[in-house]
Amino acid sequence: MSHARTSPAYIPETAFGDWFLQTPTWDVHVLEVALRDLEPMMPARRASYPVVIDVGCGWGGSLRKLNERFKPERLLGFDIAPKMVEAATREAAQVRTAGGGTAEVVKADSAALPLADASVDLVFCHQTFHHLVDQDAAIAEFFRVLKPGGTLLFAESTRRYIHSWIIRLLFRHPMDVQKTAPEYLALVRAAGFVVPDSQVSYPFLWWSREDLGLMERVLRIKPPKEREETLINLVATRP
Repeated sequence: MSHARTSPAYIPETAFGDWFLQTPTWDVHVLEVALRDLEPMMPARRASYPVVIDVGCGWGGSLRKLNERFKPERLLGFDIAPKMVEAATREAAQVRTAGGGTAEVVKADSAALPLADASVDLVFCHQTFHHLVDQDAAIAEFFRVLKPGGTLLFAESTRRYIHSWIIRLLFRHPMDVQKTAPEYLALVRAAGFVVPDSQVSYPFLWWSREDLGLMERVLRIKPPKEREETLINLVATRP
């Protein structure tokens, strides 16, 4: 397990986490599934979103997916980890946007994005918040950079998942800032975003369970209907 020095802005991932984020399991069962869940909840879905940003883009696996789905004229990825910025930059070099330009990746703190006010059409934030120390500042920054009517796609693991024994063993996070699903929803709404209940989902995916879904897949024991949610996906709009 890695013992990288902690940044004041975020908690660096473990060596296992760095590896896992580059696997087909992450790409197919985590990232792709989240996008497929979020897309149908988008109100007044447009054919194209001119400026799309991915905050916490990691190794860059999302950039091609965002480009294909939302056809931006400008696509920007942001991350604070230098090794991830370097890798994501290589991914971005393979992407040609709808406007004929290439995607770009910039090293930046999620709470201090180098963008003008009201300059972005869509913000994608996938499995990033549980690494951030100042979550309030980051969500306020998303609100600032989005245009009125702009869209935030937010997918996050909750405290129940991050505090589970298997995640504590394999990954590293700032444990005292983790939130429940209702708390994340409240955080986004308190920042000024509009989030109807119809634009929120609580998937209970196999990888978000402490037994990795074995009880259901092997023993056919269904999970309880009343439970503390492990994931929250939501689509928010800046009014």
